[in-house]
Amino acid sequence: MKKLSLAVVIFILVLTTAIIKNTTKQIEDEIFAVKENIRVLKSEFDNISLEYDYLSSAEKLLEYQSQYFEDELIQKDINDIKIYSISNDINKIQNFRIIKD
Repeated sequence: MKKLSLAVVIFILVLTTAIIKNTTKQIEDEIFAVKENIRVLKSEFDNISLEYDYLSSAEKLLEYQSQYFEDELIQKDINDIKIYSISNDINKIQNFRIIKD
């Protein structure tokens, strides 16, 4: 009887160890996937933040204009901007419009 109870206890310990090991592996896989997603999103955030920081201020744009463009840039009225689109072999020119959500 003692041998049977010892064998049952050992079997239960092996079974619980296997279950815990599988669960831990699944959690580690989920953590790895989340860390990879965070890494990609952080990289994308850094790029967007850099773009926003350097291209959003008027002073920076004027500095870049004098630095990179030979000709002077002129300001256009937003109403003068048109959208040219081709769909189903039909050419359309539409006015540019800003939609606020």
